[in-house]
Amino acid sequence: MAETKKERKPVKKTEAKSEQKQELKEKVVNVSRVAKVVKGGRTFRFSALVVVGDGKGRIGVGNGKSAEVPEAIKKATDDAKKNLVKISLVNGTLPHEYTTNFGSSKVILKPAVEGTGVIAGGAVRPVLELAGVKNVTAKTLGSRNSRNIVYATVKALKAMRTPEEVAELRGKTVTEILK
Repeated sequence: MAETKKERKPVKKTEAKSEQKQELKEKVVNVSRVAKVVKGGRTFRFSALVVVGDGKGRIGVGNGKSAEVPEAIKKATDDAKKNLVKISLVNGTLPHEYTTNFGSSKVILKPAVEGTGVIAGGAVRPVLELAGVKNVTAKTLGSRNSRNIVYATVKALKAMRTPEEVAELRGKTVTEILK
């Protein structure tokens, strides 16, 4: 008997979705070599941590692991694009000060006046730059593990709310909230 194969039509992506992906910038925060000990010795692979953002309040973090560095970075980028979150910005800075932990890493983020720039070190800087934060001061305490620092920074950014958002959640006006 002759088998007939059904041909699949390629799924067309909407133009809006393809535009979204094109405007995302990416930064590789960390690439590390990891080893797995097996009977015959060690097998080495590469683990990559990538941050993507549009500079307008959307940010994503992704992890990728592969035998080759470029493949690990590609996997991490794809993972980051799947995990995009929206953050609140007020005139290019943060709505308020925030301190958060992730594991043993602690991150302190403080809003700054116009012209200050991004004063942040290590793994906090790429997250804030790709999120579109223009003026901010940041400090990392505890463990300086880049993965935990990035996750702590994203956790802090997700938790921040503008007075308008808080007023809407509580069913009050902004002036009542700011009293």
